[in-house]
Amino acid sequence: MEIYLIRHTRVGVPPGTCYGQSDVPTADTFEEEAAEVKRRLEGIVFDRTYTSPLSRAAKLAAYCGFPDAIRDDRLKEMNMGAWEMQRYDEIRDPALTAWYDDYMHLPATGGESFPILYQRVASFLEELQTQSFERVAIFAHGGVLVSAGIYFGLFSEEQAFEHQPAYGGMMKIECGRRNGCVSDKEFAKKLE
Repeated sequence: MEIYLIRHTRVGVPPGTCYGQSDVPTADTFEEEAAEVKRRLEGIVFDRTYTSPLSRAAKLAAYCGFPDAIRDDRLKEMNMGAWEMQRYDEIRDPALTAWYDDYMHLPATGGESFPILYQRVASFLEELQTQSFERVAIFAHGGVLVSAGIYFGLFSEEQAFEHQPAYGGMMKIECGRRNGCVSDKEFAKKLE
């Protein structure tokens, strides 16, 4: 199975805003960015298409020709709880310092930790692998793509965010019955 993981385009919030699962608008550059994503997907036929239900991912899926992509809550970005829609430099929660020191394990106040996000994504991917699809597309978020990369053993948790695709970026993962899953690095380079 080939799995194409596509990150949403830039968002229309001030830089440094913690938006997590908030349903924020896309940036004014959406049309330009989305057209580039659509161009990169031209000619690829998908057996099934999935999307996060958050509008920034579903909007990109629709623009790319998949308005009926299956929405799955497990593909949402990490819930940042009480910090949602605040600028990081304005958050006055004392837990923020500890989170900065160990964001891969500690939750945002009232939100999720990375391990909880990872478990949601792993649940989705485990279920997906029981299907007999040849090729699927998943429109989602940076945290979801990073979780998928860890799940498939493409990189370690410590290296995770070094491998996060840019807005509108993609990862292609090939899962074979005998050889496990590998990332197509040449494909990823073509997408940059």
